[in-house]
Amino acid sequence: MNERQNPVNYNLVTAHIIAALIFLIMSITAGLLYSMQFLNYYPLQGIEFFSPGRIRMVHTNAVAYGWLLNGLLSGMYWAVPRTSGYPVLSRQLSWLIFWFLQILVLATAIGILGGYAQAIEFGETPIFIDPFITLGLFLLAINFIPPILKSSKDAPLYVSLWYFIGALVWIIMVYIMGNYIPQFFVPGAAGAAITGNYIHDFVGLLITPLGWGLMYFFVPTIIKKPIWSHTLSLMGFWGLAFFYPMQGIHHFMWSPVPMHVQYSAVVASIAIEVVVTSVLANFIMTLKGSGDYLRTNYPIRWFYTGMVFYWVTCFQCAIQSTLTAQKLIHFTDWVVAHAHLVMFGVFSFWLMGIITELWPRLTGKEWYSHSLNGWAYWLCTLGIILMFIDLTIGGVVQGFIWWGLNPFMDSIRFSVPFWFVRTLSGLMISGGIISLIYNLSMTAKNKNLIKPLRH
Repeated sequence: MNERQNPVNYNLVTAHIIAALIFLIMSITAGLLYSMQFLNYYPLQGIEFFSPGRIRMVHTNAVAYGWLLNGLLSGMYWAVPRTSGYPVLSRQLSWLIFWFLQILVLATAIGILGGYAQAIEFGETPIFIDPFITLGLFLLAINFIPPILKSSKDAPLYVSLWYFIGALVWIIMVYIMGNYIPQFFVPGAAGAAITGNYIHDFVGLLITPLGWGLMYFFVPTIIKKPIWSHTLSLMGFWGLAFFYPMQGIHHFMWSPVPMHVQYSAVVASIAIEVVVTSVLANFIMTLKGSGDYLRTNYPIRWFYTGMVFYWVTCFQCAIQSTLTAQKLIHFTDWVVAHAHLVMFGVFSFWLMGIITELWPRLTGKEWYSHSLNGWAYWLCTLGIILMFIDLTIGGVVQGFIWWGLNPFMDSIRFSVPFWFVRTLSGLMISGGIISLIYNLSMTAKNKNLIKPLRH
């Protein structure tokens, strides 16, 4: 069978999923280790190479590049050929990108542990690795854009392809902006403003459009219904493209950054909540009349739970970006709660839904245990809800203690119970992830085949 007849490379999709899960284990382990530092029980105390600050950066970078990017690429290698009708430019280039990505993630982790991190959030990658990451992003665009352009000659582009091509182009500009300009060309408050935009645009102009693009592909495919409104879906795309780049400055409220720039970030942050509400409404209307899928289909359950969490995240962002709220919650655990809900509760949930949908098709095997799928979902869901509520409340407590000009150590003592609950919720999430990975492993070994094997 030639590539035009079977444009999806199953082995490549499987490889990205396995790599993603390996880095997920690494990131969760690093996160749990870092949380123990707040309980005064860090097991690697005194070892500079594994100091808590470096472990924390390994945690965030392994999540962003190792887990999320690998997982999203697995979905794209499945969705782009099926949506466009054409294979990616080159299978050889696809495998080169795969191994290139794994080497770069490992090199980033080693460089960070060795003390070569940059002082840019989500841009901690050592400066000597940045050129290779930039090259890798160009290779991704070269590999994925040709089939999308070919399909545009056959019919109007489906919204998923709009999101994919947007992300592939935007991230090149965003990465160069965030990792080179503040480091070499623009110091001080102006550099901080660019850094703030990079922090947000990395998530909003790469992870978010890839994630939503995959949702627009998988949800209609699973429930066998077209998306409710194609027009509304394109409004969501252009709303993201227009408002998201202006949000990043809300990381630097009450700073020397000019106030008109800060005001624009507040307006953009609130506008994005309106955009996300329209997107969520589109998916809810798509599910109308098919709500039983939430009970019977785990991928749909993962997807829609993540969508609700996304709406909550953006609503919280609209609140916390205001100057009034910033006086209270800036630098508190409120922000940590916000970050965990979006990176795990949204994007990781979507990836676990994609993996749950694809794994039986990739292996040709029946699920080893549907019960374990349930354990994975509920432990992760209850764990992230507990973490989010706990850290949000803890952040408000911290903010009021600081606002009252109490001794700083008072905020530490009041925070310890909240930090204990955070570690507990992290263990719940870890249990869910272990349940999923064990089920995937046993399913691959299962002797019961599905018919047809791959469809």
